[in-house]
Amino acid sequence: MVNAFYDRDANLDILKGKTVAVIGYGIQGRAQALNLRDSGVNVVVGLRPGGESWKEAEKDGFRPLKIPDAVSRADIIMVLIPDEVQPDVYLNDIGRNLGRGKVLEFAHGFTIHFRRIEPPEGVDVVMVAPKGPGAMVRNTYLEGFGTPALVAVEKDYSGNALQIALAIAKGIGATRAGVIKTTFREETETDNFGEQVVLCGGVAELIGRAFRLLVSEGYQPEVAYFEVLHELKLIVDLIQKGGIENMWANVSNTAEYGGRTRGAKIIDEHSEENMRKILKDIRDGTFAEEWMKEYYSEMPTLRKMREQARDEQIEVVGRQLRALFVKRDGKEG
Repeated sequence: MVNAFYDRDANLDILKGKTVAVIGYGIQGRAQALNLRDSGVNVVVGLRPGGESWKEAEKDGFRPLKIPDAVSRADIIMVLIPDEVQPDVYLNDIGRNLGRGKVLEFAHGFTIHFRRIEPPEGVDVVMVAPKGPGAMVRNTYLEGFGTPALVAVEKDYSGNALQIALAIAKGIGATRAGVIKTTFREETETDNFGEQVVLCGGVAELIGRAFRLLVSEGYQPEVAYFEVLHELKLIVDLIQKGGIENMWANVSNTAEYGGRTRGAKIIDEHSEENMRKILKDIRDGTFAEEWMKEYYSEMPTLRKMREQARDEQIEVVGRQLRALFVKRDGKEG
C-alpha cells in the first residue's frame, strides 16, 4: 500500500531556528522560496549576481546572496536549478561550503541517482519533488491548498532526514494535498520515462504526425489543428480530474467506441517494445550520459530541433488561430 503523508504527519517546528538556502529562483525556486517564507521559515536565496533572477528575488523582498555565502550560512540547502547546471554549481559553489550536519535537498533525483553529484559524509540528502510546475506550487499554496509531491531520502546521517524532508514539504504546502514516499531511483527513472514516452515526447510526436497526415489528405490545416491539438486540453482535464474512465464517461458514445476500439491499433505491442528500449536507456544511464554530453557541447541537437520546430506548419497555424480567437479585452481565449 502507498506510504502517504499529510499535514498531521509533518512538523514545521523542525525548521525553527534553521536557515534554508534556496539555490535558484526559476520555475521551482521562486515558488518554493516564497511558500517557505510565508510558512514562517527563515529563507535566504543563493544566486549568481547580476542576473534577472537576482532582480526578481529583490523585487519579492529577498536580499539574495552569492551561492557560496548562502550555502555557508544555511543549515538546509535546496538545489532548485536545472539538472544539467547542478554538477558545475555544486563543484564550484556548493560542495566546498558543505559541512557535517547540513542537509542537501533536491526537487528531482537526476544528479544524485546518476552520480553527477556525490555529497560528502555527514550530510543528509533528501528530495521533495512537487508534481506540478512552480506556478501551480505557488498558486495552490495561496489558495489554501497545495500541490502533491514525492519525498525521498538518499542519505540519513542525522537519523531525522525524513522528518526534515516532510517539514520542507509542509512548508511549501505539499502535505496539504498529500506526499508519497519514494526513492531517488524510482522518482528519477519514472519521471524521465513519463516525460519522454507520454507527457512531452509521446504526445508531441502523436499530435505532429496526426496533423501532418490530415493535411496531406487534403483537410484544412486549421480544422486539423483543432481536432488533434486544441481539444487535447479538454480531454486531459477530464483524465486528471477523475481518471481515464471519467474521460470516457464525458465524451460522446461515438468518441468512446471509436477510441476504445482503435486506440490499441495506434499504441500497440511495437510501441510498448520501443517504450522498453527507452526505459532501458534511462535505467542504465545511457540517456543521462547522452544528455550531459549534449549540454556540455552547447546543445547543438536541441538548438537545431528548436529552430526547425518554430517553422513547422502546425506551429504557424497555431499562432494564426490563437491570434484570431481572442477575447474582446485582447486576451487569448
